[in-house]
Amino acid sequence: MTQATEFAPGLVIQGITPPLKLNDFKLIAFDMDSTLINIECVDEIAEAVGRKDDVAAITEAAMRGEIADFKASLRSRVALLAGVTVDDMAAVYQQRLRLNPGAAELVAACKAAGMKVLLVSGGFTFFTDRLRELLAIDYTRSNVLEIRDGVLTGRLVDQPWGDICDGAEKRRMLLETCEQLGISAKQAIAMGDGANDLPMMGEAGLSVAYHAKPKVREQAMVAINAGGLDRLLELLK
Repeated sequence: MTQATEFAPGLVIQGITPPLKLNDFKLIAFDMDSTLINIECVDEIAEAVGRKDDVAAITEAAMRGEIADFKASLRSRVALLAGVTVDDMAAVYQQRLRLNPGAAELVAACKAAGMKVLLVSGGFTFFTDRLRELLAIDYTRSNVLEIRDGVLTGRLVDQPWGDICDGAEKRRMLLETCEQLGISAKQAIAMGDGANDLPMMGEAGLSVAYHAKPKVREQAMVAINAGGLDRLLELLK
């Protein structure tokens, strides 16, 4: 990778020459937790059963790339969620989950430019479905928590496309969506903060790290280290 340079305070670029044209891109893909939104949902859900510290430690290691098997790490975290109620999850959504600064503005700008929006998450449909409605997102992919009688069982539900949305599945969904739209992956932007976002970021024409882990910042073409998601628009005219 070429040498990184600071384009503006808190905005680092490498391997690109701005300004780029927003209308050169046809798709933008977002990670959810700590990228589009301000929290790691799995950690906040775990607090309802007194296990936030245990779950958060696994999440942090996974996002830093210190745990190679994301699927195993997610299963172990979900197992610790047994006993959480749907009402607990609703409280997380209503009371703790917020869009990160600039998220709504960036999504609106991309949609105004004719782009489609994809949300791919190692998190859960309980939250991605609500964000899809809130932001008029076109496509989503995430994981389904098994619920019985309004309570989490500590297991995930397999879906037609597979078992867990990990880094490989994020990459596959990005490529599948591009194929569906009849575009090249080089016409896509991918934004994330954790190691499981790197596979899709590696395929996209523009990869963006948002307040990301060191490994992700090092590999991204753009690193937003200060300010909101809409700082990407400083590079895209």
